[in-house]
Amino acid sequence: MENAKQEKAARDIPYETQQAVEQFLYRQSELLDAKRWQDYIDLFTDDGIYWMPANADHEHWEGVPSIFIEDKNTMAVRMKRVLHPEAWSQVPIWETNHIVGNVVIQDISPEGDVVVRSRFQMIELRREDVRHFAGRYLHVLKKDQNDGYLIQKQRVDMFNAQATYEFVLQVWV
Repeated sequence: MENAKQEKAARDIPYETQQAVEQFLYRQSELLDAKRWQDYIDLFTDDGIYWMPANADHEHWEGVPSIFIEDKNTMAVRMKRVLHPEAWSQVPIWETNHIVGNVVIQDISPEGDVVVRSRFQMIELRREDVRHFAGRYLHVLKKDQNDGYLIQKQRVDMFNAQATYEFVLQVWV
């Protein structure tokens, strides 16, 4: 029954809304790959949250481990740490390549806010090592005054979250 409800809702999504949401998610990925991190952070509302739970079963971040749980201030601290001229562990700077697809709008509020889920793959090249990350995004997007969107919440469920890595993720997936 729930799948039928979601399929009907997906058919009722205006084309313009679907396209605007997809373009927003593609732009977000482009900003990350271009290392335009301040522009990426600016995509979040003032109370926006970036959350990557350690376990996909977690429904909230209080009292459970998370890989990331960051607000805009914490994201700015991370950006400054990574870009600091004495951050020798970041030299040479790594490259990423994000692919976003399977964009499905789950809900649209009367104000135009949307809840959208999508899939992603990210390749990271760091020195000679290539790592592959994949998973699901859940975005809660607020309609802004310019008829665009801002991220109120971005949840990232990585399929390989429990994997062992030689080094940690430095920026956002």
